Amino acid sequence: MEVVCGGRFLSPSFSGAWRESTSGDNTRSIIDQSQMGEQEQVSAVMEDEKVIKEEDLEVDPEPVLDIIINNVVSSFSVACHLDLHHLALHGNNVELRKENGVLTMKLRKPPTTASIWSSGKITCTGSTSECQARLAGRRIARCVQKMGYNVKFRNFRIVNVLGTCSLPFAIKITPFSQKHRDAASYEPELHPGVTYRIEHPKATLKIFSTGSITVTAPSIANVQNAIEHIYPLVREFGKARSEEEMAEYRRNQARKQFPILNFEDVEEDLSSSEIEEYWEPM
Repeated sequence: MEVVCGGRFLSPSFSGAWRESTSGDNTRSIIDQSQMGEQEQVSAVMEDEKVIKEEDLEVDPEPVLDIIINNVVSSFSVACHLDLHHLALHGNNVELRKENGVLTMKLRKPPTTASIWSSGKITCTGSTSECQARLAGRRIARCVQKMGYNVKFRNFRIVNVLGTCSLPFAIKITPFSQKHRDAASYEPELHPGVTYRIEHPKATLKIFSTGSITVTAPSIANVQNAIEHIYPLVREFGKARSEEEMAEYRRNQARKQFPILNFEDVEEDLSSSEIEEYWEPM
């Protein structure tokens, strides 16, 4: 059996001279000094210290970033012409804006504001997930159908997603914008943040010196990919937060938000008859 010590191979006669001694949680192997020369002793001590340092070294875990989806904008068509004046007279929670030619309808659950045009196009804002946006769209279409229109739920799509992320450090945005001139734009006289555009995945980010990032993208997946793309770039220009900024950061992290991500979460607040009615083919 060969014993490796500090890159030197010792003869089998030295293998029996090892003995174990334990100090705390770390176990060190000590070679009998009577059977070793001065060079072997130094090499053994250096190797032991190296092993102890490697064992004591703790690798910092990767930071966990919470991405909060604040708004999901969706659009769809009911495939029929709508009389906005009739909807304003017979609908609930509606407001007709004649100067803009649009009718606004609001839902309480899920919280949504819908803009309805006479052509049959409807845009919904206020949702916090794609599933919630689709459910809100179907509820709006069902409300219009109950007022005597031949409604078809068509061409539903997610138009825009707004997400925010707070990093655990502040950012030196001036050096960052100077290094990434091709994609970053910084005009402190017009806007306090850096505008950073990503082609793939398609997204636009607003980066602030406090470490807050606002992402606008066509889907939730693009928001997540954009944060993963920008994090190593801004980490290079990170700086320590002040005590006030750290206190504000901890307060923001303490606020627990539970967005609706699955339809099962919405079903708990609806009766069985409402669920069957909303998902009935149109």
